[in-house]
Amino acid sequence: MGERLSLVEQNRALLARQGLLDRWNAPLTDVVEAVGALQAQQWGALPVALWSRLHDFSTEDLHRAFEGQELVAGQFLRGTLHAVSAREQPEYSMVVDAGGLNTWQRTKSESSPRAAELRAALREYTLGVTRTVDETCLFIEDWLAANPGVVAEEEAQFQRERKWRPFRATSDFMRWPANGEWGGKAPEAFRAAPCPPGEGPGAEEALSVVVRCHVRAFGPVTVEDVAYWMGWKVPPVRKVLEKQGDLLRFTDEAGRTLYDLPDSPRPDAETVAPVRFLAPFDSVLLAYEAKRRQRILPDEHKAAVYMKANLRVLPTFLVDGLVAGLWSSEVKRREATLTLRPFGKLSAKVRKALVAEGERLARFSHPEAKGHHVVVGG
Repeated sequence: MGERLSLVEQNRALLARQGLLDRWNAPLTDVVEAVGALQAQQWGALPVALWSRLHDFSTEDLHRAFEGQELVAGQFLRGTLHAVSAREQPEYSMVVDAGGLNTWQRTKSESSPRAAELRAALREYTLGVTRTVDETCLFIEDWLAANPGVVAEEEAQFQRERKWRPFRATSDFMRWPANGEWGGKAPEAFRAAPCPPGEGPGAEEALSVVVRCHVRAFGPVTVEDVAYWMGWKVPPVRKVLEKQGDLLRFTDEAGRTLYDLPDSPRPDAETVAPVRFLAPFDSVLLAYEAKRRQRILPDEHKAAVYMKANLRVLPTFLVDGLVAGLWSSEVKRREATLTLRPFGKLSAKVRKALVAEGERLARFSHPEAKGHHVVVGG
């Protein structure tokens, strides 16, 4: 049994490696790697997540990184849209494929094994060229016309109703704006990923790298935390962690084993945590097994943050390292207002700090507004 870490110690370790104790002063791609793959299904959340973690960040920096393919946006962990560095994209891509998340089949009908050729042909069609959804649909239909019977008719009909989305929603492809201009909306067109599965590392090597990425970004963590984050089953992840001879072992307050890298920060529980704002779908709220997120989100507030009806994770703010309320913003008549909805009473000192940080966020998010205000609700 390793040294026991309290929830507060786990919290401070998480904040330190996420840039939520002290903002990072490093190249953007290095920061993205340090804090793990960034949730991107709500595209406008990416700039907020990076602003909270990085000194002197601008949204234009993010767009330039995508344009230069220093960062890649694609279907990675758990089959959802994430942003990862180009350096680590091959490993993430392979782990998604090896975990079965690239499977396109959606019905029980049997298609020909040659259907794999269609996936390869679609990759070639999008290699270095931006293709829209409609263009990829036409390409697939033309390919099927030239190769009849490869995809079962029941499956083909299902796919047509969804514009063949399962064929594109894999780690073979990356998102790209149809007009070439990166902006505030998620790019809906596609290009072949820089390194699709099968052209980079093997499954075993990729799994080892991605497991360590999670430990580095969110540790100390349990096997179940890593498996949940990746969308994998627990046994193969446990095997990888046990083979990592340099990992330190701790225990949490329930006696579960926590794994961590030896050189990762683990600040004292007394370390002061500043107020911080988290974006919608922030990675720190999705990096742990669903029932074990108390190090960042108290159980009594889970229902207010996770919207089961529409599978949303709302934007939140941290006080003393823990989620303490929700925030939202709007612009009316060129006046930007950030509204805070705390879950409990705030001290005058905390309220002042939140208002100051909130004003900075409002100015960052709405630079075009002529006024920026913070309202603290009851």
